Amino acid sequence: MNFGIDRLLADPSLRKPLEGKRVALIAHPASVTAGLVHSLDALVAAGVNVTSAFGPQHGLKGDKQDNMVETADERDPQYAIPVFSLYGEVRRPTPVMMDTADVFLFDLQDLGCRIYTFVTTLLYLLQSAAGSGKSVWVLDRPNPAGRPVEGTLLLPGQESFVGAGPMPMRHGLTLGEMGHWFVRHFNLDVDYRVIAMEGWQTEGPGFGWPEDRIWINPSPNAANINMARAYAGTVMLEGATLSEGRGTTRPLEVLFGAPDVNARAVLTEMQRLSPEWLTGCALRECWFEPTFHKHAKSLCSALMIHAEGTFYDHHAFRPWRLQALAFKAIRNLLPDYPIWRDFPYEYEFERLAIDVINGGPALREWVDDAGAEPGDLDAMAALDEAEWIEETRSLLLY
Repeated sequence: MNFGIDRLLADPSLRKPLEGKRVALIAHPASVTAGLVHSLDALVAAGVNVTSAFGPQHGLKGDKQDNMVETADERDPQYAIPVFSLYGEVRRPTPVMMDTADVFLFDLQDLGCRIYTFVTTLLYLLQSAAGSGKSVWVLDRPNPAGRPVEGTLLLPGQESFVGAGPMPMRHGLTLGEMGHWFVRHFNLDVDYRVIAMEGWQTEGPGFGWPEDRIWINPSPNAANINMARAYAGTVMLEGATLSEGRGTTRPLEVLFGAPDVNARAVLTEMQRLSPEWLTGCALRECWFEPTFHKHAKSLCSALMIHAEGTFYDHHAFRPWRLQALAFKAIRNLLPDYPIWRDFPYEYEFERLAIDVINGGPALREWVDDAGAEPGDLDAMAALDEAEWIEETRSLLLY
């Protein structure tokens, strides 16, 4: 199979509209060709007139570890072009930035989750290009989480840098497809194109991620396919006092870690509450001691998710429900436990982080309501999931 960047490089007719144009590239470390050449180097070598580059959250180099750790603008030492940060002083491209190019090539590897900020960066770029005569092309890449859709829709008024619009947590689209939805939903007057992949199989081996491509971290804590599959659930831990495994070698692959929570007891309670929500993966009790971040230097009891190998069932695994169930089990066992972390999250200073992450308070309220049952959350989410699937059906390219 071929990703968008590979098709663009291989087919001169696809590159022809770029002749005589100034071209910008939005990229990160996973923006590479099938031969592992970075897209910036490959485009320049192909004769494309690249006049600027942009880095999203974590930077063009992917070196920034955590949320709200900003990257500064710089100048590329090899090509002497400006490299603008879209996660520094600004998150929306400024007019000065937009003036550096005519066509913007967006080549970011996504995780298929609303909260992964590259989705919002695409929206902001499209909005900045709208009405200006600028063109935005997405060089499409796989959604490693595949087509399954999960979670409640973001509510009006809950938009943020981790919530670009009314979509569920696990959206099931590629970024190329998501761009089409943005253009339609926000009624954007922009020249938008997708250089589609060739041969991407959503139901083949890998269920979204092709087995003949190696994984490169699109962000520092996105270390493998297991993480990409689990992320639509485990990312909610960023809004909790429980550790998501930052400061270990397997971040965002655990349901939780804490020195004062008994993981075995939590698993037993989860099995009692809703055993069907535990299917599609294996959960393994483990221990870790983070070197930094939450509970640093403390021994944490934890549950590791294995959505991989023979344990993985692509259509049964529902990470958003799984994570919600872990929260619910902890609340049942420890009614007064301070689960929700109160701190500024992705430049939102008024709302609780867990509500920002979920695009509204529904999940938190369900966890904290002693009388709420798994079926209540399931019914709420199922309606939103069905609505999103129907709304985006006509946009699918593969």
